[in-house]
Amino acid sequence: MTKIILNSDKELVKEIQQGLKDNDGYCPCALAKSPDTKCMCKAFRGTDEGMCHCGLYIKVKE
Repeated sequence: MTKIILNSDKELVKEIQQGLKDNDGYCPCALAKSPDTKCMCKAFRGTDEGMCHCGLYIKVKE
């Protein structure tokens, strides 16, 4: 089973969440706005474990 958690770096999380808000919910790290870059981005949804591109979310296997 896989669990999704927020990054433990509270300052980074705050910065990325503000970037998402300013970017209409699209990954602030992505160059283009598309359904694939809407948070949680397609690249992250397709992984089994690890960190999303911008570092906000982490998938861990339990």
